[in-house]
Amino acid sequence: MAMNTQPIQIGIDVAKEELVIYRQDLDQLDSLPNTPPNIRRWLKTLPEQAALAVEATGTYHMSLTEQAHRAGHSVFVIDGYQLKHYRESVRARAKTDPCDARLLARYLAREGDDLRAWTPPPKAYRTLQSLLRRRSKLIQARVALQQSLGQEPSLKAPLKRLVAQINRIDQLIQKRMDQAVRQADLTEQVARCEAVEGIGPLSACALVMAFLRGDFRNSDAFVAFLGLDVRVRDSGKQVQRRRLSKRGDPEIRRLLHNAAMAARRHPYWANVYQRYRDRGLQTTQALVILARKLARIAFALMKNQTTYQAKARPACGTT
Repeated sequence: MAMNTQPIQIGIDVAKEELVIYRQDLDQLDSLPNTPPNIRRWLKTLPEQAALAVEATGTYHMSLTEQAHRAGHSVFVIDGYQLKHYRESVRARAKTDPCDARLLARYLAREGDDLRAWTPPPKAYRTLQSLLRRRSKLIQARVALQQSLGQEPSLKAPLKRLVAQINRIDQLIQKRMDQAVRQADLTEQVARCEAVEGIGPLSACALVMAFLRGDFRNSDAFVAFLGLDVRVRDSGKQVQRRRLSKRGDPEIRRLLHNAAMAARRHPYWANVYQRYRDRGLQTTQALVILARKLARIAFALMKNQTTYQAKARPACGTT
């Protein structure tokens, strides 16, 4: 009689303080503190090569995924947006931590063949991602303070000092990013991206960081990873409005949007931009297309290790 070699499937809902775990083979719910020692002890109780579905939570799931991967288990990190729609599709009536743990196990059991197991990103990827995200929060705070306090005359002087301090922190973050790029021997890759019109140092670092995350088959896969791919939802004669998937890092998309705005001032890209505007596209839509084109060019440069040739005339092609 053949033995069942199907790995056990486990769904894990992650919070800052606690992990709620559902083992599908035992139909069993457990919980444990979300700390490295407790995770390590729990992993030792599992059979070899288990399959774990974990909802992405920013940073709270990282200790679990790293330790589980080192222990030889297959880890699948499920996007919260994706899980939300799966919950709605199966008409789940409740959203609690135990319910989500069960749902993750169910999702893995039914969709596991089409999922890609998580692998640890390179150290440079983590460093640059962490710095970019922290800088994003810093800039958001600066803008919020300026908008909130800028119209109060009595607060203008202290606000100016505060903004100056924030700017100094921003400079320190960017300096640390430059160090991380040099330490990881990524200076040439960043320079390749920076040579493209509109792409500055921050956008170049973000693109190189994204490129490090996986072995992308082509530029379409890279664009999809960035969340700049278009979702198509048509039925019969009904053609719905196209929207971006937005499944990637929002900070990279923001930086690429800024890069597109800068590229638009270059004669070549100004012509490309105007062509889309003449077709009836809104400003944001045309800028998204430019951002996607810049991402494709950067991908080709990094993939092929080639030097960018400056644009001299309007181009045509795919978006």
